[in-house]
Amino acid sequence: MNRESNARDVLITGLAPVIWGSTYLITTEMLPQGYPLTTSMLRALPAGILLLLLVRQLPDRHWLGRIFLLGALNFSVFWWLLFIAAYRLPGGVAATLGAMQFLFVIVLSRGLLGTKIHTSALIAAVAGMLGVALLILTPAAKLDPVGIAAGIGSAVAMALGTVLSRRWQPAVSTLTFTSWQLTAGGILLVPAAWFFEPALPPLTLVNIAGFLYLGLLGAAFTYIIWFRGIARLSPNLVAPLGFLSPLSAVMLGWLILGQALSVLQILGIVVVLGSVWFSQQRKTSS
Repeated sequence: MNRESNARDVLITGLAPVIWGSTYLITTEMLPQGYPLTTSMLRALPAGILLLLLVRQLPDRHWLGRIFLLGALNFSVFWWLLFIAAYRLPGGVAATLGAMQFLFVIVLSRGLLGTKIHTSALIAAVAGMLGVALLILTPAAKLDPVGIAAGIGSAVAMALGTVLSRRWQPAVSTLTFTSWQLTAGGILLVPAAWFFEPALPPLTLVNIAGFLYLGLLGAAFTYIIWFRGIARLSPNLVAPLGFLSPLSAVMLGWLILGQALSVLQILGIVVVLGSVWFSQQRKTSS
């Protein structure tokens, strides 16, 4: 893969975490509050079914176990633990724990893909975590053991899902592979939402627009380009792009909600962008 093609794939893949950064804004401003499992299910399952109707192809029987495992890791377990962390921890702590995903990807890629661990990759991962902490971590943040465990667990789930999505590549299009995982993840979330949450209240047009945004743009489109990136690039190159998600969330809060940016947050933006740039330069030049 030449340098120009590599850079284009990185830019396209980076759109996914940038769009994911809008999830908090959409959830708080457009959706009924207190339905994390139901929201996750409605984000994954309709998008997966829509894509299945487009591709008209189901996985072979011997792929079903892998597809449901990937759907659980990338969607069901990841979103479930992420919401637990978000509810039990200040946003800054939850996001900083989530930023550990890159470190887990480095380790898991070594064990499952045989990828060499570079010191520069570790430096980029630590720098990215520091940048995220500067962006959204406050000195008054309180630590909850269950929340911390959930935050680390969500990062491990997403990291393992990313690496296994690279290792297990069926002979189908990225669109088809995405539709299978979204549908499987959504199916696994149905009983959880049914048993643990009450029914949704009557939805307003704003609520419906929010669900459509999260399903069509925040799930279907973004995961197509995310899994495309995983198929074309090393997970160690894709994972640091996740640092762009909290950066996007902070910038949207500043642009749309009028939230102020402190000097430390501006420094965090510089550090995050620098760590992402450094991680791409390391891989490209190697």
